[in-house]
Amino acid sequence: MLLVAACALVDVDGRVLIGRRPAGKSLGGLWEFPGGKVEAGETPEACLIRELREELGIEVAKACLAPFVFASHSYEDFHLMMPLYLCRRWDGFVQPLEHDKLAWVKPADMDSYPMPPADAPLVAWLRDLL
Repeated sequence: MLLVAACALVDVDGRVLIGRRPAGKSLGGLWEFPGGKVEAGETPEACLIRELREELGIEVAKACLAPFVFASHSYEDFHLMMPLYLCRRWDGFVQPLEHDKLAWVKPADMDSYPMPPADAPLVAWLRDLL
């Protein structure tokens, strides 16, 4: 079982940030929500604060992370549990520090961005509830 925390950063226009995984990485070329593996002794919120700083160069307060929905997906070698949080407030300017490209996308347009199997079902929730 692998626990990964992800975040849907939502801008004032209702667009959600996704990043494209670099070629050569597992699932390279696919678009994903920012986030990462929850380390031992770390909460999902602490993980996201760390990961958003490392991946995007932004600072997020725990109070700005709202639990939204989760994914449960079996890959060939492991089972993934991934809570998705919403965040509408952060400090700093988003920059691609680990992804090869970033995109701000309306949830209704996300189907045109290929995503990993665990991320894709979360798009329907964003489309229906944002």
